[in-house]
Amino acid sequence: MEIGNVEIESSQINAKATIGRQLVLDGKQIVDNIFHSYSRPYYWKKDNWLDFGGVAIGTVLLYSVDNDTSRFFMKQGEKAPEFLKGFGYYFGSPQNNYGITSAVYLTGLFTKNDKIRNTGILMISSATTAGLIQTFAKALVGRARPGAGEGKSHFEPFSGQPAYRSFPSGHTILVATTMFSLAKQFENPWVKAGIYSVGSITPVSRMWDGAHFFSDVFLSAAISYFVVEGTYRYMNHFDDKKYRIIKWNINASPNMLGITGIF
Repeated sequence: MEIGNVEIESSQINAKATIGRQLVLDGKQIVDNIFHSYSRPYYWKKDNWLDFGGVAIGTVLLYSVDNDTSRFFMKQGEKAPEFLKGFGYYFGSPQNNYGITSAVYLTGLFTKNDKIRNTGILMISSATTAGLIQTFAKALVGRARPGAGEGKSHFEPFSGQPAYRSFPSGHTILVATTMFSLAKQFENPWVKAGIYSVGSITPVSRMWDGAHFFSDVFLSAAISYFVVEGTYRYMNHFDDKKYRIIKWNINASPNMLGITGIF
């Protein structure tokens, strides 16, 4: 006859590391995340190629009306509140954006809050991955900004001039990776909507200022979304293996005592 059944949940297998050790481990994780993202296209399946095709088609369709949409946004920008335009610019600038993501990570690190720390890792990894893509793409494509007045189809690759670095939008990529990463931590749709609303200020403000075409910010947001999604899934897979929880079942009877660990 079974006289007892007790379930005990152990702590994580890997004990909490010191701050210095955790910093080293997280640095390695960030590098691992970045290389993992860049290697993924080699393993793409049908659904992934369909997503790629959808983004490509969407970008081409928006490109076809870029001159019209650019005129619209620049006209709206003349009446847009200056504080929104300023917020959009500074929020998406690299020094400010990395300051925010680093603050999130360091808060989690020093408070030993794994959720906040992992959110910071996700933000930094995604922003770096997508940011490097846009840096090389800007130089390679050399697309003229709307404000240059040369139209949607003027390109000067490797010119090195700020006026020919429209495609894609670096501000949009940094803000989008930050907000997509942050939204991942909440299930409430209203909270997500609030996060996305704040994040949308930067790409819209860049179009108000004539810094980017609509197709630029669309592709930038798409790159950010898929980088964050892929990195988030990879990190969850990594954490599930590294920090696995064991549930111990203790079963007792008059002539038997058994302990079972469930992974």
